[in-house]
Amino acid sequence: MDLKILTHFVSTGAPFMMEVAQRTDADKKGGHLAYLKTGGLTLRESAQCPDEDEKAFQDVSKYTFFNTNNLWVDLVKLKDAIQKAGGALPLPVMVNGKTIDPRDKKSTKVIQLETAMGAGISCFEGATALIIPRSRFAPVKKCDDLLALRSDAYVLTKDFRLELIPERKGIPPVVKLDDRYKFVDAMDTLIPNGVPSLKECSKLVVQGEVEFAAGVIIKGAVTVKNSGEGKKVVAAGTYENTTVEL
Repeated sequence: MDLKILTHFVSTGAPFMMEVAQRTDADKKGGHLAYLKTGGLTLRESAQCPDEDEKAFQDVSKYTFFNTNNLWVDLVKLKDAIQKAGGALPLPVMVNGKTIDPRDKKSTKVIQLETAMGAGISCFEGATALIIPRSRFAPVKKCDDLLALRSDAYVLTKDFRLELIPERKGIPPVVKLDDRYKFVDAMDTLIPNGVPSLKECSKLVVQGEVEFAAGVIIKGAVTVKNSGEGKKVVAAGTYENTTVEL
């Protein structure tokens, strides 16, 4: 809770306010803010994006702000909006293809219907957005994010908040893990000796079955690739702007 933001929200008289942050390559697949042709703001999620528009959707210079999911709502105006809409806000329904067993892509395919809370921004006339610093937002949607968050690119503050270290100037490292590390137990097999240093890393890509030894330092953009069979170990040392073939 930030009382300055609460004070700002109350002073604007807005019924709904979304905290947004500047998009980076680490956020290019997340929902972004957009203007409606009829006026007002809306949230556009990747599930609502046609395949042919995916490249434009992920263009962080075109769609510059994304939803952090910190949302402020005036409860009196929310009640009015719900009553006016007949009992529920008219949030757009998104269609997501899934499988019954998320670990098995060959398991029965299903369709997941979902709504996003942030989409409520289009349900209120006068809804607004507030640009916040990255210090208020440390997302974990995938194991890629979790690995970065466990690294020295982030610090735990005295009041127990996770923040990017000041040297990163609000830009998180981009981590792209092989699909085999989609789940936490699998990701843990990658880092049993601790997470590599990522404080000076711009991008880390991991392909194949790999394990990081203790004392690995990643600088710049590094790709670690094991194209063979069986686990290979990345030895302790500094790797900078290179591809490591194991």
